[in-house]
Amino acid sequence: MSRVHGEPVHVWLEDGRPARFVWRGRLYTVLAVVERWATGSELPAAEQRDPAPLAGREFWRVEASPGKNVPSAVYELRHDQDADRWLLSRSWD
Repeated sequence: MSRVHGEPVHVWLEDGRPARFVWRGRLYTVLAVVERWATGSELPAAEQRDPAPLAGREFWRVEASPGKNVPSAVYELRHDQDADRWLLSRSWD
């Protein structure tokens, strides 16, 4: 089994959800969001902007493909909100 963990990716959002990302120079289209969760806590009221940001990390498990004739796979995208950075994790047999 191979595993990719924490590689930088560029993510485009639509309606607040990942829609596309570039990984290793290849554009992937998100076909479905499988799961979403977040870690961290809300900022104190004095530091909140509208809408209230979440300090920590946001995770998106998505099904994506780099092309019409390429089978889709499941990827985990992590948004590190403090650094405003996206990382990708992927495992497969």
